[in-house]
Amino acid sequence: MRVLAVMCLLACAAGRAVAQDEGELIAKQRVFSGVGPGLRTVKRGADRRLYILASPSPGLLVLDAQGKQVLSISEVGGSGQGPNLITFGEDCDGAADGKIYVADRGANLIQVFTADGTLLRSIPVKNPISVAALPEGEVAVGTLREPHLVMVFDKNGRDVREFGDPEPLSERADMNRFLNIGELATDAQGHLYYAFAYLPEPTVRQYDRLGYAGQDIQNTALDAMPTAQAARKEIARQEGKGKQPSFKRILTAIGVDRENGEVWIALYNTLLHFDKEGNLRATYKVYTPQGARLEANTILVERDRLIIGSDPLGIYEFERPDKKNTK
Repeated sequence: MRVLAVMCLLACAAGRAVAQDEGELIAKQRVFSGVGPGLRTVKRGADRRLYILASPSPGLLVLDAQGKQVLSISEVGGSGQGPNLITFGEDCDGAADGKIYVADRGANLIQVFTADGTLLRSIPVKNPISVAALPEGEVAVGTLREPHLVMVFDKNGRDVREFGDPEPLSERADMNRFLNIGELATDAQGHLYYAFAYLPEPTVRQYDRLGYAGQDIQNTALDAMPTAQAARKEIARQEGKGKQPSFKRILTAIGVDRENGEVWIALYNTLLHFDKEGNLRATYKVYTPQGARLEANTILVERDRLIIGSDPLGIYEFERPDKKNTK
């Protein structure tokens, strides 16, 4: 019944979801050339500093608003110049007050640093894979196996609320939780976005900071149907085997325009742009300046550019096509 419902949704929404623009995006240039293999994320913190995380090397790099590197925190086994305070970082974010949060999956901790890189506290969290700074010193965390999608800790490291029920995709609890793994992002209006990495229909769910769900932003275009159908067949195939779940990601990166809440997602080298109402506005294939496919695992949406990164190809700068078309 669920598959039938999804098919009906796709058919009904097809007219609304057709992209207004389709084309290719070719990067202007590679940036931060020292970062490539191991790239995890590129984020603009609420403090306006730029955060680049690559594990295990060079670790976490912090640049000021002018692009000058002001801090590095290296990982155990990495080659950075800072103290080895991170075991293996999966994600990071910067708060408005300059605090730095790192999801250290290697140590099962959220590492909290001051603006100058001093370790302030470590919050025990099993298998943290995504982190987002919230107002009032709170931090949201996504994990691999906790019952809810999001955990929120206060400025003292206390678990103050959890929210987000996993989507029912499998009868096996372990498989179902795996299929609900996701990434976190925020905007300036206080919304939290959860991007499901393995849902057959690429989906981003919007929450307010207290955990009340808003709209789902979902790719319901007709050309997404074969991939979704294949993913559901693979879920059914693995369901009865009893082995460790193993699936290919569907959604590989998310970027949110902090000013207006528009969402950009990557399906490997396909980039989709949604407006704040969740309408699909454009679809692009993404390439390096040399013409290589750029399979994105991180997207940073800036006012007049996109920064898209790929492990191991590195980080690239693009003109924002939506801005270019309005000049």
